Amino acid sequence: MRRRLAGDLGFRIAGAAILVALTAVGIVAVGTLVLGAQSFLDLMTADGHPANASQAMFNASVGRMVAIAVAIAVVCSIALAILLARQIARPLRALGLAARRIADGDYAARVPVEGPAEITALADSFNEMAVALEEQERLRREFVANAAHELKTPLTNLQGYLEALRDDVIPADRETFQSLWEEAERLVRLARSLDTLPDAPSTTRLGLIEVDAAEVVRSTTALAAPAFASAGLTFEVDLPPSLLVLADPDGLSQVVGNLLQNALRYTSVPGRVRLEGEQRDGKVWIEVSNTGPGIPAADLPHVFERFYRVEKSRDVARGGAGIGLAIVRELVRSFGGTVGVDSGGGRTNVWFSLPSIPDGIGSADKPKVSR
Repeated sequence: MRRRLAGDLGFRIAGAAILVALTAVGIVAVGTLVLGAQSFLDLMTADGHPANASQAMFNASVGRMVAIAVAIAVVCSIALAILLARQIARPLRALGLAARRIADGDYAARVPVEGPAEITALADSFNEMAVALEEQERLRREFVANAAHELKTPLTNLQGYLEALRDDVIPADRETFQSLWEEAERLVRLARSLDTLPDAPSTTRLGLIEVDAAEVVRSTTALAAPAFASAGLTFEVDLPPSLLVLADPDGLSQVVGNLLQNALRYTSVPGRVRLEGEQRDGKVWIEVSNTGPGIPAADLPHVFERFYRVEKSRDVARGGAGIGLAIVRELVRSFGGTVGVDSGGGRTNVWFSLPSIPDGIGSADKPKVSR
């Protein structure tokens, strides 16, 4: 179907080009043979030549040359029209075939960028769309695989414990019930994370109010401080007196809480976690840094994806469901901000920025906070 449409378009373009060329040649030919002939006859008659001889002379010379020129022009116009039609129809045909491949699930399909400027712009847009679709398909596959793995492990453990209890293989004591409780809690945490993520708005900024980010962060860090102390980690907070932004206070608290929980989970003892905030270039920057093994460079572009975990062993003690940072990104974006991460030299820094009040404009670069 697409090939036929592309062919029909090529024929229409060729026909239009030929029609334009023939019209132009016809006008020139008529002007030459009618108006030119009359002018030639008038000049020759005024010079004393007979009209019949002058007409025959005109037909033998000018008329013949015009006929030859018209024939050549027709052939050239047809050839050029066909060439032009092919140049336009070929990339459109390739675009149609690539679209069919993507519709059939081949997201690696791309089209060559060639032809007129409008066609190349369309090809560029199509290729960008194909890249985005391929990335979304990769995320979907990883999401399904990771979600299945996250659900399978606790369910398998629960099934094993329950079968052992049913067959009197293990005693129904407090330790057994504690293990069952831990697996059930793991499922509950996963369900809560899955329930929270879709509710994190990604584009809307409705309902945002003026919030003192410094006050929200101080309240959140006060609640988190005992966990760091209990884990034997050094926890430091460096904030100015006030950082005014437009945000949702509960959402902002959740962002900071998720970053602190992530730092707590991946900082080895003895270690150090530091939270810093500042206002710079019309933005409020909050950064949470922690010591530890860091994040491999290959994993850095994916840490904000749903269910992505740097720790592939899925040990309960070393990671959750891999949704915390995805929620952070969605919430920060809903506030009109940006997030980022870098890691190296035994240190990992996760940061986010929000437009400050009143200007709300500034650089989108990573904050350069003083240590």
